[in-house]
Amino acid sequence: MGKGIVERIPVQECVQECRVDRSADLAASLLTTRLWDYKVDYFSGGLVKTPLLAQTRVCAIVPVRNEAEHIVSTLTALANQVDFHGKPLDPNCYEVIIFANNCTDNSAGLVRRFISQHPHFLLHLIEQELPSAEAHIGRARQLVMDEAHRRFMVLNQQQGIIASTDGDSQVDSKWVASILHEIDRGADAVGGRIITDRAGRSALDQCTRASYLRSVGYHHLVTQLENYIDPDPFDHWPSHHQFFGANFAVTHEMYALAGGMPSVRTPEDVAFHRALMRAGAQLRYSSRMRVITSARQTGRTSIGLANQLAQWQTMGHQQQTDWVESAEAIEAKLRARRELRTVWEQFTENHGLSKQTLKQLAMKLAVSVDRLIYAVEHSSSFGAFYQQIEQHQQDAGLWRQRWSAVGIEVAIAQLRLRIHQLRQQSAPATSE
Repeated sequence: MGKGIVERIPVQECVQECRVDRSADLAASLLTTRLWDYKVDYFSGGLVKTPLLAQTRVCAIVPVRNEAEHIVSTLTALANQVDFHGKPLDPNCYEVIIFANNCTDNSAGLVRRFISQHPHFLLHLIEQELPSAEAHIGRARQLVMDEAHRRFMVLNQQQGIIASTDGDSQVDSKWVASILHEIDRGADAVGGRIITDRAGRSALDQCTRASYLRSVGYHHLVTQLENYIDPDPFDHWPSHHQFFGANFAVTHEMYALAGGMPSVRTPEDVAFHRALMRAGAQLRYSSRMRVITSARQTGRTSIGLANQLAQWQTMGHQQQTDWVESAEAIEAKLRARRELRTVWEQFTENHGLSKQTLKQLAMKLAVSVDRLIYAVEHSSSFGAFYQQIEQHQQDAGLWRQRWSAVGIEVAIAQLRLRIHQLRQQSAPATSE
């Protein structure tokens, strides 16, 4: 792998390979230790007592807290899965685990009734009263995803997939089929599209609904710009930016390599996404893997869509501007990332890198050249390398001083114009 940067980084191939292996082993080891800390017998028992079937490839987890209003719709959508031709899926190819924690409503009772009414649906219910310090979505999703991983490990299931959704969401009828499709094409993890339900969206006041739609449009345009400037080597267009708890999936092997769900209150899904990037996962952002979620403005966490909708409502009433990154700032960041990707590729392919080149790049990134060198030397993947650089930029504070935030409507106009220019530049020339 890395040949070194001139003579400043004399890293031998075997040394770097050992570093990569140790990081993966450490993450998997931490996850195994955490499972033991739950006082769960790793191989002979767990939170779900019914054994996993050998033919089950997908274990969908649903953390639930006081979702009596939505849980039946959530379960109905999960129970009625079909393939891309509309044919019902083999009910044994996937299972669902509901983790009902700290509920004060009838959520668990409704799940039990659903189980009795659908005997062929592989649905399991876990009920727990978590201590107040652990009664949050981060811990709940961590516990149930760790249980799904444990179940695959017991059977030594090499192709096991852990999928995640929420108790106020309804997965598309081809959700499981879409997950299998993307994983079978080489993805280690997949983030799917999350769309608010039409009735809930229509019930929002005009300002909140407009803010929501502007945010969706802004992030879509950012993803389009990314596809022109620095497309992901594995992901492909059409794509999107979402990787959130209501709709993602990961192979159970990559779940272990990434260290499992991080121990954070929220946003646990964002922390897990970053862990996957550090682990070098091949990430797919699939538009065919879709989930509809509620547009409620009172959420179960301090950070999430519900809280964002409530914040937009307040901002609308106070006529406040939604400030975001400008198109110029986003493009500069993407072009810098593309240069970092080139540096990483050269380093891992045994090509020496001149210190002068690195000095120029460090100046462009607003970080010290020593930190840039250290980051490339001590990273096991491009994702880990890039996150180190982002942290250095944040610590220095110089990068963000170069651009001012702009109103989201201004940013949308800028992005549309820039994407149009790039589209024109990339269009094939026509002969007269």
